[in-house]
Amino acid sequence: MAQPMTNSAVSPLLPVDDVRRQLIDLAACVTDAEKVLSNSALGRVVADDQVSQIDVPPADNSAMDGYALNVASGLLDAGVPLKVSARIAAGQVAAPLTPATVARIFTGAELPAEADSVIMQEETRVEGDRVILNRIPKVGEFVRSKGQDIQQKQLILERGTRLDAQHLGLLASIGIAEVSVYRRLKIAVLSTGDELVEPGNVLQHGQIFNSNRSLLKGLIEGLGMQCIDLGLVADNPEATEKALLEGADAADCIISSGGVSVGEEDYVKSAVEQLGDLQIWRIAIKPGKPLAFGRVKQTPFFGLPGNPVSVFVTFCILARPFLMKCQGCQDTLPPVYQFRSEFSFAGGSRREYLRVQVTRATDGTMCVQQYPNQGSNILSSVVWANGLAVVDIDEQVSKGALIKVYLFSDLLS
Repeated sequence: MAQPMTNSAVSPLLPVDDVRRQLIDLAACVTDAEKVLSNSALGRVVADDQVSQIDVPPADNSAMDGYALNVASGLLDAGVPLKVSARIAAGQVAAPLTPATVARIFTGAELPAEADSVIMQEETRVEGDRVILNRIPKVGEFVRSKGQDIQQKQLILERGTRLDAQHLGLLASIGIAEVSVYRRLKIAVLSTGDELVEPGNVLQHGQIFNSNRSLLKGLIEGLGMQCIDLGLVADNPEATEKALLEGADAADCIISSGGVSVGEEDYVKSAVEQLGDLQIWRIAIKPGKPLAFGRVKQTPFFGLPGNPVSVFVTFCILARPFLMKCQGCQDTLPPVYQFRSEFSFAGGSRREYLRVQVTRATDGTMCVQQYPNQGSNILSSVVWANGLAVVDIDEQVSKGALIKVYLFSDLLS
């Protein structure tokens, strides 16, 4: 396990990649599992390897509406009228194919014994009660062979797979009605700041509505985890410590917004140091420099900045990989793409995550536009955007060059 990073007010800013690697190393997967209905397991993480007990398909079947025949026998000729000895619909089991005949067969129907291929109906013509083949197909043509998709005893899903809709269909195809999944992580969320007011109240001078509470709840539930809402916490040491201890007892991880900077009214960081330990603080990331990570008693804690865009970015880039690892996921890091930049940008002393929109240009290539106001308080930029572009320290991005992008479709699920 990585050693905790030491911090002080004069410590250099910590590189994003180093912090993310350390967080993943520090993450411990939940061990509790539960059985749920497979068709209700969307977004859950598989706790055991899933192995098929059957072949899929369970027998050779037809891929087309047409006629089943035995090519290998050599008894059939194109242009010669052939007797239709059977009619086989999906779900029926037919007797073995009579030599020198064909069987009318429909898509998905099991091939009769002695049949080795299918000719589609468009390549035949019917004359009375006989069928004429326009050609003789090859052995195995238009036949879905037994076990073509999945074979008995085959591993189909590894432990740690997060279930998408296609996984649910795959489980159903091998007859699995219930699946063992890790229990949902419980994430306690609290907001700090005496200037904050909950929506539905009337703003007074100097106050703003608390958007971080709703934002974090949505981010957490979007990952399939359970949010424990500790509400708005007053800016004083006693209230802060009480909320943190409540979160430590109720949840697998605590996430706060605000209170981890260096202001005189920022009590969260000092409270965490009193109740546990602080392992990471001050990251070379923009927005989001004052992010903190530590433990309250033995419960992991993330202290995110107060500005809403900083909350969004630091959650997606740093908290999400940690939480996904704790949830048991194999894949914790989202893919990074490269698209053509439609703007120039000069990187500074911190890695920047720009709110961008990826669209298709008139020439058909994917290109990236940046939101004009990249302030950490501009939450509307996150709604406009569909991705975060990455600009490394001192990197010079030229218009027309490739730029690295994380897509929201990967970050938010």
